Amino acid sequence: MHPLSVVRPGRVPYAEAWAIQQQLHARRLAGEIDDVLLLLEHPHVLTVGSRAGKPEPWENLQADRASLEAAGVELVEADRGGDVTWHGPGQLVGYPIFDLGAWGRDVSRYVRSVEAANLLALAALGIPAGRREGYPGVWIGDDKIVAIGARVRRWVTMHGFALNMRGGLEGFGWIVPCGLAGKGVTSIERQLGVTLDDEVVMDLVVDAFEAVFEVRAVTRELGALLDLTP
Repeated sequence: MHPLSVVRPGRVPYAEAWAIQQQLHARRLAGEIDDVLLLLEHPHVLTVGSRAGKPEPWENLQADRASLEAAGVELVEADRGGDVTWHGPGQLVGYPIFDLGAWGRDVSRYVRSVEAANLLALAALGIPAGRREGYPGVWIGDDKIVAIGARVRRWVTMHGFALNMRGGLEGFGWIVPCGLAGKGVTSIERQLGVTLDDEVVMDLVVDAFEAVFEVRAVTRELGALLDLTP
């Protein structure tokens, strides 16, 4: 089984996390590190991907942009797929930095496997989630609980998935999530009626990635992977 380095750096601003991904991507391309799974949380941020409507990428923004920025909410045009989404407190964001060479360079298989891992983690909690044809992510009825927006560059992945764990998830009220009018969002907390410790959810996600991707998870410190330690 291939090793998977799992890093849990806590709450990280979006721009900082993007810079970390770029560094890890470069090191993975060079063969200096194994595959990596970053599991973290962001402060409030809205991101819009490459599939958003042009020339106005923020057409699915429902709140006043100036007011959001004044309140400290970042608005970022990201280089992932998909439309507009929110990240913030109560949401687990996963960034897999995976070399797809071992996966036949099959991007569709990779996305389906990320979905499968999240489905498995939710099933371990007794939450019956599923897929919707034509709509990447994980759903419970018409409500999305996991969003997926990936990018693959030179067959190494970046960006990833966002699993709604807890809290009001108020940021989704500022947008039409993923540009899908008439669809809602939900969370683990809403489905179970209780609040789970974030570490419990992350442990289940790691277990699920081990099972689906047939890897062996090893907890690592970010500094060691970025070669910043003495």
